[in-house]
Amino acid sequence: MFDQLLARDPRWAVSAIALRSDSVRSALAPQDGLYSLVELDVQVRVRIVGALRELITAAADPAAAIGRLAHPKTRLVTLTITEKGYCLDADGRLDTAHPDVAFDLRGPRAPRSAPGWLAAGLRARKAAAAGGLTIASCDNLAGNGARLRAAVIDLVRAQGDRDLAAWIEDQVRFPASMVDSITPATDDALKARVSALTGLDDAWPIQREAFTQWVIEDELGADGAALASAGVEVVRDVRPYEQAKLRLLNGAHSTLAYLGGLIGHTTVADAMADAQLAGFVERLMRRDIAPTLRRGGPDTDAYIDAILTRFRNPAIAHQLAQIAWDGSQKLPVRVLGTIADALAAGRGAQRLAVPVAAWMLYAARCAVSSETLVDPLAPAIAAIAVAPETAQVDRFLELTAVFPTALARDRRFTDAVRTAHAELAAGRFAEALAL
Repeated sequence: MFDQLLARDPRWAVSAIALRSDSVRSALAPQDGLYSLVELDVQVRVRIVGALRELITAAADPAAAIGRLAHPKTRLVTLTITEKGYCLDADGRLDTAHPDVAFDLRGPRAPRSAPGWLAAGLRARKAAAAGGLTIASCDNLAGNGARLRAAVIDLVRAQGDRDLAAWIEDQVRFPASMVDSITPATDDALKARVSALTGLDDAWPIQREAFTQWVIEDELGADGAALASAGVEVVRDVRPYEQAKLRLLNGAHSTLAYLGGLIGHTTVADAMADAQLAGFVERLMRRDIAPTLRRGGPDTDAYIDAILTRFRNPAIAHQLAQIAWDGSQKLPVRVLGTIADALAAGRGAQRLAVPVAAWMLYAARCAVSSETLVDPLAPAIAAIAVAPETAQVDRFLELTAVFPTALARDRRFTDAVRTAHAELAAGRFAEALAL
């Protein structure tokens, strides 16, 4: 969207900062920051994006990263990180025991965590009298703006800088934001495809579906109108949109990843070609997830129809294994909140328990096989995986970083998970998906 905005208003551009890895900078710097965007739809479209004005790797050049955050012409900072990048504890506040946060508390001017880099940049910005800033999270974390604000302020206070904490509270805006566009990872196959389509060698092309959505809370000041002109939805309350996306799209994605992975499918489109699995996912969305959603968001039926169409897009080879990464972090926000709301409303959790059981089985089997389990709780899951499968559910439910105590003790939920786990472990997929 920023390249579209740049076409209308040349004052805009993007400075890309990677916190640790130098791979993007080293790939795009020789290309002057230009890269190919492949839009995957019935007809594939390729265009060159030229919105990047500079590429910085913070770990290699911390002064440049902090200087850009502190520069008076910097108006908007967007974060594209995973849930675990916030370094939050089970209560959603800054985890001071996290190794990166602990490091930042010892050396605040040489940070490692995302909150640490923001704190360092804002400290320099305050010292330079460069004025306030808007920081928007572009990810799948519920309440991302408020959580990031709390994490940064908690870190600054823990560093002993109460003046900076007060300045952030007064001068820096953290609007809630929701982004949506299925974006498979860049790989060699994509690079070869771009070369065949354009005749150009691109070291870091990007592929995504044609559908895009960015909804952001109306706390942008004068910049709100500019972003709206490029297709951003500026709204008073992001929460209904955020919840619909997290529970319907992301919850269904995770369901497909774990069930599809157990059955033997490799991509989302492959999994949706399995009529029994696709039917289960649609019932889950319409009958179990939709009734838990807040009012004021997108039209639910139309949104579900659009998601199912997007999942079936044959032009996108979105790997289920990629979606399955970091399940211990994703499951609480994508599925467990839905379950808690359904149980509180007196509805059952039989269908909703199936993706939870599938994650348990999938993660445990990855932990003891040649496949790599990508998850911050991988050591704990590996310890569970050596137990007999019949005993693993109880061990998983003891992971307080994943399962809230009230839910882990709710027999309606735990009995449904045990039943689903037993069926999946025995390979009785038809029975599990018949709900």
